Amino acid sequence: MVSRDRPKPPTDLMDGMRPINLRTDLSPLADLIELVFADTMDSTGRAALREMRAMSRLGPGLPALARLNRMALGIHMGYVWMTDGRLIGNVSVYPANWPPDLGRAYIIANVGVHPDFQGRGIARQLMRASLDMIAQQPRAVALLQVDIDNHIARHLYRSLGFVEERAFTTWRRSTYARVPQAVGGDFYIARRRASEWKDEYALAERLRPQEMGGIGWLRPLHPRTFRRPPLRQINDYLNLRSLERLVVRTGVPGITASLWVETAFAMRTNLTLLIDPRYQGLYDDALLNTAVARYGRSTLSLEHPADDDFMPLLLDRYRFTRQRTVMHMRWDRANA
Repeated sequence: MVSRDRPKPPTDLMDGMRPINLRTDLSPLADLIELVFADTMDSTGRAALREMRAMSRLGPGLPALARLNRMALGIHMGYVWMTDGRLIGNVSVYPANWPPDLGRAYIIANVGVHPDFQGRGIARQLMRASLDMIAQQPRAVALLQVDIDNHIARHLYRSLGFVEERAFTTWRRSTYARVPQAVGGDFYIARRRASEWKDEYALAERLRPQEMGGIGWLRPLHPRTFRRPPLRQINDYLNLRSLERLVVRTGVPGITASLWVETAFAMRTNLTLLIDPRYQGLYDDALLNTAVARYGRSTLSLEHPADDDFMPLLLDRYRFTRQRTVMHMRWDRANA
């Protein structure tokens, strides 16, 4: 006799919140992220979606790859929300490469709910579960970025105990823009010496204090950010990454302007500019001119504090365009 009782649905299809299942969720999760973040997603984000969809087709080989893949590791730590068998909400949690003495840090990303289900408290419940998980670690901190004009999300994060540190704008320069004439002066550009890291650190302490987000996204104000140990240099070499630190030399001790030029796979170049406000319009112009002249054949990207009113004028002169402005926020287990 065949039972007429309906079989119980698989756990993965039950409504409500649950940890993500890499075997079943990667493809629908990619669809959700693409829908929710379509207006702000850049080429890196689209590449991540392609990777997620490719991984979803691996079948039995997925668990082994997930242990080696940073993206899969972060997604695996997150939570999803199911409704009628549909994945309609998500929060991803990634371990951050963070100095241990600053706490054990986690990145919260892909906080999204399908537009048809927004306003029902789903994002809040997903965030609470993620923070409860993070809080199990001693001295834990959570970090996230949110678009500056997304006031609803910023209000949600503040209500959960996040503190707004600083807004940063990402700028990008096309490879086809011409190089303008640099402003001259009684100084020259040279590579920073390894022994000068303390002088550069002192400059950064004045310009980018840690309580205001540090150097930038996932770049804390910490000595190791300025001193790259030999093993890190070897790892960069093996992964086709390089970092050049340029400074302005005037004959006066100390560092008043510095530019970091980071390249990866010879395809993109990221810039970080530290400039004493007394020399804006002079030293920063000379450093940018040097970087554009040397590396202008690749796409140049620069992340800079949005509250620097002078920088947009200079970047416009060098044909950089504004891409996105985000608020960096931080949650500390000790203060929650």
